[in-house]
Amino acid sequence: MESYAGKVVVLTGASEGIGRALALRFARAGARLALAARNAARLNSLAEECRGLGAQALVVPTDVGSREQCEALADAAFAHFGAIDVLVLNAGATMWSRLDELEDANVLERLMRVNYLGAAWLTRRALPALVAARGRIVAVSSLTGLAGVPTRTGYAASKHAMFGFFDSLRVELADRGVSVTVVAPDFVRSEIHRRAAGPDGKPLGTNPMQDASIMGADECAGIIADAALARRRLVITSFRGKLMRWIRLLAPGLVDRLAARAIRRRR
Repeated sequence: MESYAGKVVVLTGASEGIGRALALRFARAGARLALAARNAARLNSLAEECRGLGAQALVVPTDVGSREQCEALADAAFAHFGAIDVLVLNAGATMWSRLDELEDANVLERLMRVNYLGAAWLTRRALPALVAARGRIVAVSSLTGLAGVPTRTGYAASKHAMFGFFDSLRVELADRGVSVTVVAPDFVRSEIHRRAAGPDGKPLGTNPMQDASIMGADECAGIIADAALARRRLVITSFRGKLMRWIRLLAPGLVDRLAARAIRRRR
């Protein structure tokens, strides 16, 4: 199997959680990194850590909700390294509110821009370089991209959109040597939940997802990195997720009840 040594990896949502864990894994493997997120201070700290592991690291502060910034990220990575071998679309935002309690409808647009459109814009801009490198695209979606989840309507919609976009793109790229891996993580301990938009559109400020049984970010990052290297098509990170995918075909109402119960347990 190939390795990440010397590969140019563009990674969004790199400053914390799964993204940070991925960056450190890629750095230990000898990749050259273009690190993107909104928080420049955290990115710079991470970049120093990656350099300490022997990796090259370029910091590109980016809000993926902006098409212009997505395009600037791809351009900066290519200008600096002369190639893009791996594009990891990990940046994301979520919500924690029933639709009938949502006071700020702008939340729905923001989630679509960050989770779906940002990934689409960045992929489009990086595509010529990825084709030239016969590279890899890794889209980090969610189990909610495969099934509906209460209190996550806008989030689920954006993650469903990711599946549609990248499944279609995979077909378009079938003869170009570029693999498309879509990842559907189950619950992961991450700061994304602390920043989840509540009914008023403001971040919750607390993380309700601290259950010790939930997968850690480093474990999830390991699954993603291995899957991308193997050019896998779809990765569901938990047995429960794999099981629910098939049950949904036979008993969709049961999956609805299980999803509702899972959310109640985490509140």
